[in-house]
This record gives sequence, C-alpha cells and structure tokens, in this order.
Amino acid sequence: MSGEIADLCSDDTVLCSTLAGLFNNATWAPLVASLITVVLILVLGFLIRNIVHRLIGRVVSRTAASGPLSGRFRRGAPTEGIDALLRERRKQRAETMGSVLKHVATIVIIGTTLLTVLDRLTIPIAPLLTSVGILGVAIGFGAQELVKDFIAGMFMLLEDQYGVGDVIDTGTAVGTVEAVTLRVTRLRDADGRVWYIRNGTITRVGNESQGWSRAYMDVPVAYTSDVATVRVLLEHVAEEIWADTEFREAMIVEPPEVYGVEQLSDSMLVFRLSAKTLPAKQAEVARELRLRVKSALDTADIAMVPTA
Repeated sequence: MSGEIADLCSDDTVLCSTLAGLFNNATWAPLVASLITVVLILVLGFLIRNIVHRLIGRVVSRTAASGPLSGRFRRGAPTEGIDALLRERRKQRAETMGSVLKHVATIVIIGTTLLTVLDRLTIPIAPLLTSVGILGVAIGFGAQELVKDFIAGMFMLLEDQYGVGDVIDTGTAVGTVEAVTLRVTRLRDADGRVWYIRNGTITRVGNESQGWSRAYMDVPVAYTSDVATVRVLLEHVAEEIWADTEFREAMIVEPPEVYGVEQLSDSMLVFRLSAKTLPAKQAEVARELRLRVKSALDTADIAMVPTA
C-alpha cells in the first residue's frame, strides 16, 4: 500500500508523506477501515429511511386521491357533496396514518443503524439491549394509560371511527372534532367549550357525520282530522322541498317520506315526516320542513294540537 502511494506522489509533499505513513502503520489501517464502514452504514441507513418515507408518501397520496363510490345512493341524489366529504375524510385519515408510519419507520431504521454501528465498533450491545429492555418494562408499567391511549388511537384511525369536522357523542362530551392525535381527541361543544378526551377512555362513539343523517318531524293534528287529507298535504310538502334545487343539491339525499300515523290518542293524531340528509344538515332541513308544514296546514285550515 505504501509503495503504491509513493508511486502516485511525484514530489515529496507533506500530504504524500502523511498518507504513506498512515497506511504503512498497521495500527491505523483497521481504524480507517472501521471508520469508512461506519460512514457507509450511516449513509445507507439514512438512504433507506428517505426511500421508505417516499414510498409512504406515495401510498398516502394515492389513497387520498382515490375517490369514494356513491353507488349505494339513489340516482339523482346529491352524491357530489357526499363524495367531497368522504374524500376529505379519506385524505385526513391517510395523512395521519402516513405521519405515524413515517415516525415508526424512522425509529426502527435509525435504531437498527445505530446498533449496527455499535456492533461494528466492537462495542458490546447485549448489555445495552438488556438495559433498554428493563427500562422499557419499567416505563411500560408506569405508562400503561399512555400505551392504552396510543393503541386506542391507532385502531380509531384504522377503523375511521371519526375525523376532524365530525359531530360525535363520546358519552362524556358532545361536540365537533377539532383535532385527532394518537393520544387525545379535541372536541368543541355547542357552548364553545373545548374538551380534551384521552382515546383510551372512549368506550363508545356516536357519529352524526358519517354517510348521511336523518331529519324527523312529528305533526300532531286533531283526532277529528281527515287522515287521507293530512297525508296528501304532507306528501305535497315532501315533493315540494325535494323539487327545490337549493335543498336537493346541497342538503337532501333522498325524497322525504311520510310515514303516516306515528301515534294515536283520544285527542290527536301524530304524523311523521322524515328526510335523509347530508351529514350534519338534518337541523336545517327539519327547520325548513316545519315552516313549510305550518304554512300548508294554515292554508288547509288544519290546526295543530299541543302534545303536552
């Protein structure tokens, strides 16, 4: 090796003399070789990490870009709005899962790289692994609730139980989801109060924003009212609101239905009117139905009776 370096150096410079002495020394050669190996291992580790991150990013982009199918809804329904909501939900879910997978990949790859470097440097890693294992067990016992929250958050994301913007009922609080992490879910209720709920404490979730919602309206009329007349009147209201493009294209999924007599007593008949709506639009549709039903009953001179 020193002879080859001497042949490459045409003049007697300090650099050439240093290199020749370095590689001629049997003590430095293994150290230089180990140093080069460590650098290659680190470069390879970070290269693999970047490749894995790019693969995860591509999968996330494809998942977020794929559009949901709306074939389960009737022809003519405003599926564009539902598709937009489902597409946004899928995008948020994919981005969250992508972020989690990137963090896990970074920890695994960099951890493996560092252990390989230590092994290459002839540093015994068995005691280190034992210490880390004991420390992990101790942390696991002390952070059981934290681990429970993370596992619950992971399954919540995988199962798509709810997402940002959904109106949910967790039992302890009801409100709109503002943020979702692996550890906590942040809600804002109707009064503006913000709730931070640990995912591990959520045992059941009622989601009002997935797929579709339903608006109900009960119409109590006098017992002496003609059933056929009231039913025809309510069906006319249902057809009228379905024909209104403002509601059909932005709020209502299917034509409203009149169920007929829902309750019967010695003083009144209660008819029920139902409409399937886009998520979280049931309150607006119900208010509009009340206005139209009230106007139609007044026109037909049919009085509503108090239910209490």
